[in-house]
Amino acid sequence: MKKQTKAIRTQTKKSQYREHSTPLFLTSSFTFESAEQGKALFDESEEGNIYSRFSNPSVQEFVDKVCVLEDCEDGVATATGMAAVFASIAGLLKTGDHLIASRSLFGSAHQIITQIVSKWGITHTYLDADASEEAWEAAVQPNTRMIYLETPSNPGLDLVDLEMIGRICKKHNLIFNVDNCFASPALQNPSDFGADLIVHSATKWMDGQGRVLGGVVVGKKQYIKELRFFCRQTGPSMSPFNAWVLSKSLETLNLRMEKHVSNALKLAAALDQHPDVKQVKYPFLESHPQYELAKKQMSGGGAIVTIELEGGFERVSGFMSALKIASLSSNLGDTRTIVTNPNTTTHAKLKPEEKQLLGITEGLIRISVGLEDVDDLIEDFTQAVEVSVKSDILE
Repeated sequence: MKKQTKAIRTQTKKSQYREHSTPLFLTSSFTFESAEQGKALFDESEEGNIYSRFSNPSVQEFVDKVCVLEDCEDGVATATGMAAVFASIAGLLKTGDHLIASRSLFGSAHQIITQIVSKWGITHTYLDADASEEAWEAAVQPNTRMIYLETPSNPGLDLVDLEMIGRICKKHNLIFNVDNCFASPALQNPSDFGADLIVHSATKWMDGQGRVLGGVVVGKKQYIKELRFFCRQTGPSMSPFNAWVLSKSLETLNLRMEKHVSNALKLAAALDQHPDVKQVKYPFLESHPQYELAKKQMSGGGAIVTIELEGGFERVSGFMSALKIASLSSNLGDTRTIVTNPNTTTHAKLKPEEKQLLGITEGLIRISVGLEDVDDLIEDFTQAVEVSVKSDILE
């Protein structure tokens, strides 16, 4: 069976009630048939559910589906995407270890690397996403343990060559850890390039409708075993209800992403032709500096478009106020189109010099393109650009 078929047909074993849609196991704990079984479950001589902080059938079904879509052996679900990012780093690194990371990361990932795990004596080296293979390899130290990256990145849509990083990690026996949230499993599978771990904020495209929070890490069993221990003891558990919602959402992920990608490309192309838009960035636009790499490792450009407007925050404010359809929110990955200004929201905590290195300007706008009629979106964004220009001129 193809992956899409497996993702739809993977579900918990049917109960005596013969339900077609998978049930929701909304319980905090599970009973033992005997004291002997309780002992066996805790000493792991028998597999089974004990407590929903450890495991839950609804959560396991969600994890199993992500493993199918990402071609991975095992996985662990978490309460949020950032819990998944944190677990994938803190659960495997120790004092004295060194981490190499792409500089183009989500703001909270920067904080984890620079302010949290650094307190435990874990050092790091940042490289530009488009750094050469020689530069990436030169960053490897005797105590380097992991390479962590996002591709495409949030919010700059910078790409890292997965095949190249896979070679380096294999050569130096490093853990290859990829945040695949922006592409989703529908458009990119880092395991094809040797990734050992793949991280997702399931809050985004996996849910796709702005309803629940969740995160997941999938990958090779040897690393997931360590992460499962870490999560079992520290408790970033996914709610069974959220897992049930997310599992059902995965059944339509590919269909939704097809429309997201189609809308995003058309909107990006239209805005790219507008004389009052300073810059448009989208991986499948030929103007993207890494267009060829995007075509090589992604089957579609994703659903995030960034534009830059001249005039600073005042121009951004005027543009956003003029929008009639899009929502203003720091979230993304919804059926509804969402815009935000990363400089003042998602990446506001970064230092000015860090923002400059990441290309986060005052006029940068991140667009999470939804499933509305694309002609309506083009009309709305075009008129908002024009209104913001007139307001800027009048002022």
